[in-house]
Amino acid sequence: MFSQSLNGQWSFRKVGGETWLPATVPGGVHTDLLALGRIPDPFVADHEKRVQWVAESDWEYRLSFNAAPALAGEKKVYLVCDGLDTLAEVTLNGHHLGKTDNMFRGWRWEITDRLQDGENQVQILFHAPLTHIRLEQAEEALQGGGDLPGGPHLRKAPCQWGWDWGPQLPPIGIWKEIRLEGYSTAKLEAVHLRQRHADGRVTLSAGVAARQWEDAGLQVRLTVSSPDGESLHIQESLPRQDEQGCSGRDLQVIIERPHTWWPNGYGAQPLYQVEVALFAGQHLLDRRSFQVGLRRVELRREPDEWGESFTFVVNGVPIFAKGANWIPADAFPTRLTPERLETLVRSAAEAHMNMLRVWGGGYYPEDLFFDLCDRHGILVWQDFMFACGIYPAEASFLENVRLEAVENLRRLRHHACLALWCGNNEMEQGWVDWGWNKPTEAANQRLKAGYDRLFHHLLPEAVAAEDPDRPYWPSSASSGIPFAEPNSQQRGDCHYWEVWHKRQPFSAYRKQFPRFMSEFGFQSLPPFKTIQAFANAEDQNMTSYVMEHHQRSGNGNTLIISQMADHFRMPGDFPSLVYLSMVLQAEGIRHGVEHWRRNRKRVSGTLYWQLNDCWPVVSWSSIDYYGRWKALHYAARRFYAPLLLSVEGDAQRMSVHVTSDLVTSWEGTLRWRLESLSGEQRQAGEAAVHAAALEDQEVCCLDLNLLLPEEGRGETILVCELWQGEKRLSWCISPFVPDKHLALGDPGLACSVSLQGSTLAFELSARTLARFVELSLEGADPVFSDNYFDLPAGFCAH
Repeated sequence: MFSQSLNGQWSFRKVGGETWLPATVPGGVHTDLLALGRIPDPFVADHEKRVQWVAESDWEYRLSFNAAPALAGEKKVYLVCDGLDTLAEVTLNGHHLGKTDNMFRGWRWEITDRLQDGENQVQILFHAPLTHIRLEQAEEALQGGGDLPGGPHLRKAPCQWGWDWGPQLPPIGIWKEIRLEGYSTAKLEAVHLRQRHADGRVTLSAGVAARQWEDAGLQVRLTVSSPDGESLHIQESLPRQDEQGCSGRDLQVIIERPHTWWPNGYGAQPLYQVEVALFAGQHLLDRRSFQVGLRRVELRREPDEWGESFTFVVNGVPIFAKGANWIPADAFPTRLTPERLETLVRSAAEAHMNMLRVWGGGYYPEDLFFDLCDRHGILVWQDFMFACGIYPAEASFLENVRLEAVENLRRLRHHACLALWCGNNEMEQGWVDWGWNKPTEAANQRLKAGYDRLFHHLLPEAVAAEDPDRPYWPSSASSGIPFAEPNSQQRGDCHYWEVWHKRQPFSAYRKQFPRFMSEFGFQSLPPFKTIQAFANAEDQNMTSYVMEHHQRSGNGNTLIISQMADHFRMPGDFPSLVYLSMVLQAEGIRHGVEHWRRNRKRVSGTLYWQLNDCWPVVSWSSIDYYGRWKALHYAARRFYAPLLLSVEGDAQRMSVHVTSDLVTSWEGTLRWRLESLSGEQRQAGEAAVHAAALEDQEVCCLDLNLLLPEEGRGETILVCELWQGEKRLSWCISPFVPDKHLALGDPGLACSVSLQGSTLAFELSARTLARFVELSLEGADPVFSDNYFDLPAGFCAH
């Protein structure tokens, strides 16, 4: 095999224009125009509105190139496009190769007889996506799929039409690698790696499919290299090809002392390197390389006292899934660098997350995303790319989706991190709860039948054929029973949005007992530095036009302020409001997660909405577009800790819990005290903690009627600390009244800073209680070991 990249400098222009302009591939029209200064930055102010014409226009890209001499000796040469976004016509040297209509698929055309000696020219015409969906919508109106009606007509990331956290900036262009591939004799069509664990050994098999053009004795070699450097090899002959030129074989190696892969927090993530190579005699024809973790994963759904469990089990250990939902990390995906991607995945792991749900309104992430999740121990719940809409039911559309599914199943199925394939986001809810279903309308019922065919037959059949070792789930949220109570508390997964959309108090989270909470959330503003990137000083007001343009959830700013009024005194300036909105968000999500972790026998996971942003915006994220940790992400590092210290209570009693995700038992000491805001101790005690593995323990219960007079509760807090020997592992503060009613004063914060090696160390203390202390450094965006934390009087934090 020989490959020649066509990435790099191309030319592009608007169709009908005269001037060809420089372009970068992979890339897109918006980013190319932005680099040339031809459009304003659509992330600033309301400039998004000034670039809508881009997606209303047709564009063309072209490249002149000389084919590498090595291609001349190959039997077959292909033009390979890993991703074209989206409606494209591809031409080589004036010969029309084909059309594309799906950004989630790769495309290849044989060009063996089309290549010329000397200069060649490839040209790609992109048709305006907005024009297309409007024409299709006029033919058959479809529901939802973003802010623009008709989005489901086109296999393009739904959120690119606009979402309640994202802009309407549908990209156009060559968004993935483009290259020439040459082969002689034969090539690998597919490799399917599977694992069988038994008796302390792992049998790793490689199902190899090859396509052959010349009659030659083919050999396929499987090489497995362990993390400690040992290698295993097996080589076998391929059988003669069938009438279509295809042949296949399964190769197996037995790993006697396997290094086992674990999710983050449960063990290490050793990875094996696997290579499958195809030979004719001694001549290497083709090869594929993979990164593999050895583990068993299942979704355990068994009857229990609450209904049916929904628990991910890895290597026999039931995992409490701790994590968040992942959306595209940039509205223009080609701007996402490997460094930014690594920072996001690492940040998830640093907050003790062990699962990310790749939401179905974006796109299937790049290979690097899954490589990083493998390395950091982050399980991936992978949606197929359908969200919040009614999709076409035609056979051609379903076949397009089937090919998309097969391609992505084959691309991703070897990854240790991949835990589940899910059909769609919230579309079953649409048919059951949102009024989509109209039984008296034949056209509507035809579309419902198409939904049933796609998500209850076509996709599960594709998963069963291409990735049978992983579970399939039809929709999120779903009970697993088609069109029956998609947000059941007895079975399946839940999306709970009453706190945000219906203005329920944070305490409402603690009335929910889902089997798996896959979505819930509360918004905050991004950090003030981020707001300064898109809003001038005169626009830095919660109700300014620009701030409301960067709030896509209807009356979202009003919801933030009204919930804030329930908990806090109103801040005196805009930067303080920004800070307090982040604290409010962190407190709200903490309420839910601590409750569900305390009930881990019944609830098996929490994935809050959402980890990240695709542009600078007011949203539900815990990490903003620029990678800055909001208060929620620091709170997640605490409430997702392997040993969670938490307090549950009301005006009568406070129960103190230790929740363990450790796989072995743990022993330590709980120390508690009732003290005034200035540190005067009123009651104190301690209790031994014997935390069983993977269990929650109520360590003690405090009767407030006996311990604390009601009239003193506005000036008193409960301080709990978890100790192991002489080391304090964690602490938490519980007031007995809303924060707005605490008699807080100037805490007299003192801070000293020292350089310890390459680490900047902060030491803080307070004369009286300091709530939600925020650390920052002018001119830098560091990640602190902790931030937005409580500091009781006389307490010293490092």
